[in-house]
Amino acid sequence: MSQLDETLPRLGSVETLEHESISHYLGRLRRFKANSLPSAYALGQAAGIGSVTARGEKLYFNPFPTEQELGAIVRLVGLETGRLQAMLPSREITLQPRPIRLCGACYAEVPCHRMAWQHKDIAAVCPHHPLRLLEQCPSCKKPFQIPALWTDGRCHHCEMRFTSMVKYQERIKRTG
Repeated sequence: MSQLDETLPRLGSVETLEHESISHYLGRLRRFKANSLPSAYALGQAAGIGSVTARGEKLYFNPFPTEQELGAIVRLVGLETGRLQAMLPSREITLQPRPIRLCGACYAEVPCHRMAWQHKDIAAVCPHHPLRLLEQCPSCKKPFQIPALWTDGRCHHCEMRFTSMVKYQERIKRTG
């Protein structure tokens, strides 16, 4: 380890979840009790990469994070590079960062936001379940917050549980 790496702060580790988006992970990482960072920018400052983490939390990937920027996050949290890259969108896929989408059935299986829900080419249908993705809370009709702000699996406005939203998702008949 270089002398420069030894002087960087080290954050408490947060285990990644299967299929978790970078936005959801960065929010959990910031809120982890041992870290308690007030903003995405504070996380970027700790990693020495400025607003890169804020763009990731908002699902904005233009420009896409560089290898050096990803490496700074990896070193800061002690995460494997491959795990971090798995949370990012593929460079070949176009994302639709808004509206934030949700599949209640997927969330019930693994409580996290999935990057696949934001793919522009999926026509707002869950790639794992034959259900239309939700783009707002079915109870209060408010759009979902960015995944980095999801704290307890509920709508930020009316507190309806994400897992109970599945009954409001339209079932789609798959062709072929």
